[in-house]
Amino acid sequence: MGEVYLAVDQRLGSAVALKRTFFAGDEMLSGAFEREARILARMRHPVLPKVSDHFSEGDEQYLVMEHISGDDLAKRLEAAQKPFPLSWVMFWADQLLDALSYLHSHEPPIIHRDIKPQNLKLTDENHVILLDFGLSKNSTGQTKISDSGSTGSVVGYTPHYAPMEQIRGIGTSPKSDIYSLSATLYQLLTNTVPPDALSRADTMLNGSPDPIKSPSELNPEIPAAVSTVLLQGMEVSQERRFPSARD
Repeated sequence: MGEVYLAVDQRLGSAVALKRTFFAGDEMLSGAFEREARILARMRHPVLPKVSDHFSEGDEQYLVMEHISGDDLAKRLEAAQKPFPLSWVMFWADQLLDALSYLHSHEPPIIHRDIKPQNLKLTDENHVILLDFGLSKNSTGQTKISDSGSTGSVVGYTPHYAPMEQIRGIGTSPKSDIYSLSATLYQLLTNTVPPDALSRADTMLNGSPDPIKSPSELNPEIPAAVSTVLLQGMEVSQERRFPSARD
């Protein structure tokens, strides 16, 4: 769907990320990209990238945003071949939950819909930045279009981090982001990709227990209380998750 370039703002001399998306006259995709630009331009939170411009040339649209250098957390996890320290992940969790609380408190709520380690980058100060709002692909490279939820943007999902309601296409809510964030924290703390919601639901429908393992079972350094919170955030049923990121 697009590319991201490292570029230089000729007026200010600063490094920026230039996101180019090619729509070949597809009005729905074009409109979704513009909505993403407008939404991000209004956002002011330390965890969210700052957007400074949006423009079009022919069938191509461009988003100019702050450049965050370095690898994403998925690449860092792969390189380390072990979980991140508990204190680091708890620090990032606080930042991300605060960002979700900020996004979800808008009217209507802004749902990210694709939180995963690949969409998290670290600054030099060890703060986390949440990338890729609303314009993502699923694992097969197909683009999913959805008007459900709040922004009506182009949405994709990555199966191991997507909640059941998103996989089934019945609409996303703030609780969907809570699932994805919990699944992401699960992996950062255990270096284990969590089982996807669909296979978990199928297993339980067949009368077997939920196949997901407790994080503290995979990593003894994780307190039982933290493990319990993560598993509640990853409940297959929306009703059993936390009511909000603040909770």
